Amino acid sequence: MERYRIRRLRAALLAVTAAGGLLLTGCGASDSGDSSSGRDRAEGATGFPAPDYSRENGEQDDASREAAPSPDHLSTFALDVDTASYGYARRTLADGQRPDPSTIRPEEFVNSFRQDYERPDGNGFTVTVDGARTDEEDWSLVRVGLATRGAAQRTGERPPAALTFVIDISGSMAEPGRLDLAQESLGVMTDRLRDDDSVAIVTFSDQAETVLPMTRLDGNRGEIHEAIDDLEPTFSTNLGAGVETGYATAVEGLREGATNRVVLVSDALANDGDTDPDAILDRIDGARREHGITLFGVGVGSDYGDALMERLADKGDGHTTYVFDADEARTVFCEQLPKNIDLTARDAKAQVAFDPETVAEFRLVGYDNRRVADDDFRDDRVDGGEVGPGHTVTALYAVRTEPGADGHLATATVRWQDPETRTPHEESGRLESDSLDDSVWSASARFQVTAVAAYFADALRRGDDRWDPLPGALAMSELAGRADDLADTTEDKAVRDLAETIRQARHFPR
Repeated sequence: MERYRIRRLRAALLAVTAAGGLLLTGCGASDSGDSSSGRDRAEGATGFPAPDYSRENGEQDDASREAAPSPDHLSTFALDVDTASYGYARRTLADGQRPDPSTIRPEEFVNSFRQDYERPDGNGFTVTVDGARTDEEDWSLVRVGLATRGAAQRTGERPPAALTFVIDISGSMAEPGRLDLAQESLGVMTDRLRDDDSVAIVTFSDQAETVLPMTRLDGNRGEIHEAIDDLEPTFSTNLGAGVETGYATAVEGLREGATNRVVLVSDALANDGDTDPDAILDRIDGARREHGITLFGVGVGSDYGDALMERLADKGDGHTTYVFDADEARTVFCEQLPKNIDLTARDAKAQVAFDPETVAEFRLVGYDNRRVADDDFRDDRVDGGEVGPGHTVTALYAVRTEPGADGHLATATVRWQDPETRTPHEESGRLESDSLDDSVWSASARFQVTAVAAYFADALRRGDDRWDPLPGALAMSELAGRADDLADTTEDKAVRDLAETIRQARHFPR
């Protein structure tokens, strides 16, 4: 795991300032504007975004905080609402096996749980930054929370959906809990979609076939149900052919003014044709870029090609989830998928600037495959994440403060493009040292859930060479107890399930 260390450049920066007669002032995030003007307003002479380190009354803390921070003070990543890693870990542990550490992505554990962040009224994000001290000296956990408007807001105004379902019918999908689960869930979803929505169905095994072209729901639900019910598992898994045919079908049935999505349902155990995700998506790159068709991956099965599905979703400007029982499947198809019909933000990225005067060291927990170069934050040609209504995105940092640190700790900024106009917007939030809770376990209940999920993922990563333990980690038994208490407090079944999953992991050596 990459660890970032603060390089204290105060004297050097001040010397450059004096010699060149330059005042490198920090700028607050702009609300909107094109990428070039945004970059000009928000970057200092170093070329890196300079957050406003001023106090609430507008006065600068001291001269050093007028300088743009060095690259080491910044952490930049594309937003990610994937949850597949946590779902697959739950399935694996329920089967009595320990998940492969390489499949553990901590951010997907953290983002699997509901948060209570304030939400905006329209498209875009709110930014919440909070934190709490751990029992390790000078170490804290800092949470950056981003939220879009509620899924229930303006529901009637969402555009119609044009969904192309690409369904794996290879032999491995015959296992209970794979194709049968997908069929049941798709049937329920078909009944819940609006009359002005459309559905197409593509199947693949050794070859791919369009079994239902783009079809309006109005008056055709029976035909769609029949196509779903007739699906049967057959031969090998040519996932590449399925994705290529799926995108071709989506382009052929493209609806202007609608949200066009490809939904891939598979165990991602590709064993026929092209199995490289980059090569697969290179072949459909035009459909993705020119028509804005994004990919939503739904993983199933006890054996699951996690890495392939995640890479496909990342390259396809989408995200992944994993289902292993009927309740999970209904949640995905009837709740999560509708959230992605109405897009609220395109190419969303976050950047956190830590104050060099108060922060000695920090590490982003997870997001290994979502890192973005710091100076690409305001380059709107660089891909970010697509986010729909009702979503929250949480990033957790381990932060070591300077001894006796007092004052500003960090500024978090999210940048996104309007899904229709592509106009960039930004929103920011700040964290001060006196806002840190005295202990992780006296912080808000939802903050504690975030910590438990992160510590759990951290423990499961042991054996992975990327693994780097989080400060304040607890034993599995203690984590399970914390999760049980939080389930009582929040009355949240998902947190109760987390406690049970942690207990299933206790007998594995750490």
